[in-house]
Amino acid sequence: MKNVFPIFLFSTQMVLAQNIAQKLDAATKNLMESSGAVSSNLSFYVSDENENPIYDYQGNKGLSTASTQKIFTAAAALEVLGKNYTYKTTSAYSGTISNGNLNGNLFLSSTGDPTLGSWRYESYKPENFKQKLIEAVKKSGIKRISGDLIVDDSYFDHQTIPGGWPWDDLGNYYGAGVWGINWRENQFDLNVNGTEFKSFSYPLEGVSWLNDLKAGGSSDQSLIFTAPHSDVALINGTLPSKLVTVSGAVPNPPLQLGVEVKQWLKESGIDFSGKVVTNSKLEIEGKKPPAFPEKNVILTYESPTLDKIVYWFLRKSINMYGETLIKTLAKEKKGNPSFKTGVAYLKEFWKGKGINPAMINFADGSGLSPQNYVSAKAEVQALLYAKKQSWFEVYYEGFPTQDNGIKMKSGTMRDTKSYAGFHTSKEGKKYVFSIIINNYQGSGGAELQKILNVLK
Repeated sequence: MKNVFPIFLFSTQMVLAQNIAQKLDAATKNLMESSGAVSSNLSFYVSDENENPIYDYQGNKGLSTASTQKIFTAAAALEVLGKNYTYKTTSAYSGTISNGNLNGNLFLSSTGDPTLGSWRYESYKPENFKQKLIEAVKKSGIKRISGDLIVDDSYFDHQTIPGGWPWDDLGNYYGAGVWGINWRENQFDLNVNGTEFKSFSYPLEGVSWLNDLKAGGSSDQSLIFTAPHSDVALINGTLPSKLVTVSGAVPNPPLQLGVEVKQWLKESGIDFSGKVVTNSKLEIEGKKPPAFPEKNVILTYESPTLDKIVYWFLRKSINMYGETLIKTLAKEKKGNPSFKTGVAYLKEFWKGKGINPAMINFADGSGLSPQNYVSAKAEVQALLYAKKQSWFEVYYEGFPTQDNGIKMKSGTMRDTKSYAGFHTSKEGKKYVFSIIINNYQGSGGAELQKILNVLK
């Protein structure tokens, strides 16, 4: 008699799993037979927490993921770099200081901190960095600077935007690139009333605008176009006839930071009449940038720890964070901070965890590229792997909690909708799932939610 209960429990679990699978199959077929799914593709996979398959509808099929791609990048970063990893921004000077006069240049350099000047973190906002930098300059005895402000943006390579990102995305805040020095998440806000510019969140350095906006409609249907190192920006589309804030990508964040630092120096009574130059600018002009003076460092400013960065990366789906992590992984593990190297390393990492490499055709670290092709089963395998790791709690915390109690990352792009995450049913059963749909005629969000509701 002692073996009866375990057998009964196992049988009950099997019946429950079969029942859920039947319901999921019915909901999935209902979706795929709808009018909007005439030419769509769906990849859907559900497992329990012990890796037992619950439901599989073309789970091996690779589809464009949108932002659920971030689950791969975040997990790899936590494991490889560690949750306490920090980025560093440093300031130093060349030459000598005599009677308060710096006979040389002031330098700023960074290891690509994506949070520098971000508004999301207490004690790390723009004014915090300003205070620390000015204090360091004064503490070193500098009252006047006879040279220039050199913003060393050379930590990463020159390519700031991953190949494959759509041109329509590049100038908008979610299409901000990655630089050796990032500032304010490389984002600016523009307040517009109808078609008239009212104000910027901060003065945008060296940018002239072409305005093709038209007033109309009830929502923001505008697009901003900027390109790295460009001094011309375009905005077009339509905006309501009321005050609206639109957000764009800064075309040259290192230069933007340098110009703001110059203003900080002036406000603090430190005489500076030199130029603000970046390493990239000097190279464009055919000049060799001066070496960063490692012996005269006056400030080392550390970012928030990686666990906090990953939280916001997943919670607010910040694409720029994902691409910074890709370049950081490439730099730390391969010594070559290119997107191509970082994406190849990410694929190598997950292949090493047992995921079929044919199911993880990565193109970037954030999911903004429509050239990402990943299967639902691969996403579930990544989540199941993460669930066993010591850093999982940090990872899990970043997943947004939906109204239906499901903890999941979502992804939205033109003709793409995806969800991946974790859910505990009313019976206490724990599931891991991924669902990706491409080319559905309509949003697809409501239809996919009907399927996920079955898991409740």
